Amino acid sequence: MSKNDLLSRIILPLLTFIAIVALWAELSAYIENLPSPHDVWLAAFGGITPDGDVITGVLTDPFYINSDEDKGIFWQVLASLERVLAGFVLAIVVGVPLGLAIGMSKKVFYALNPYIQILKPVSPLAWLPLFLLIFQAINPTAIATIFITSIWPIISNTILGVQNVNKDYINVARILKFSPIEMVYQIMLPVAVPYIFTGMRLSLGIAWIVIVAAEMLTGGTGIGFWIWDEYNNLNYPNIIVGIIIVGIVGWILDTVMGKISDFFDYRKRGTAS
Repeated sequence: MSKNDLLSRIILPLLTFIAIVALWAELSAYIENLPSPHDVWLAAFGGITPDGDVITGVLTDPFYINSDEDKGIFWQVLASLERVLAGFVLAIVVGVPLGLAIGMSKKVFYALNPYIQILKPVSPLAWLPLFLLIFQAINPTAIATIFITSIWPIISNTILGVQNVNKDYINVARILKFSPIEMVYQIMLPVAVPYIFTGMRLSLGIAWIVIVAAEMLTGGTGIGFWIWDEYNNLNYPNIIVGIIIVGIVGWILDTVMGKISDFFDYRKRGTAS
């Protein structure tokens, strides 16, 4: 990386940040109840207000537990991550084998593809009332919502990976009379794995987006419920703190999943070498 490129990566985001904060400060002067950057800073890290009051920031004591419904922001984020990962893992366990089966068999494709195309565009929030009716509990409802909305990219990308397998390899495997298990592990997966991980990366991003909306409606604990609860309590600066936390956690999840995806992508390793 050149020196100019390094400076651009540092200076340009910094200038953009300054511009955003300046615009935000200007808007907060004209829009009633819109927190200013200083208000949000105090809400996040605490300090002394213009009235002389000392307040504790959300991030200065993130680990406190007063009751099951009154916990620090760390526990709120952790509760959301637990639901996201549970639904995400379930989507992988179901979606990858299903995608392989659909990609390898035209009969399975013809049988399931119409229903996939119908269910895939359904809004996550449309599933919530049904799952609440079925499970009568917050956690299973949230996990089921994550599962049903994050499974589609995994299935679609797994199918795409199978379809990109060289037909000559498949014909050779048939001549050698490979079993279906051998066909999957020796022919399909080596080619499909990069596509599968791309689908998993997309699914994890969708799962993190969905959980915030789901928790706002289901209640309990979680970053989504916390943001909605702060709105009901008129703690508007905390809402922006929550939005920033959601964005940072989502960025971390995407970055980690991107690194894992690149590790298993033989195409990028080949280019890098």
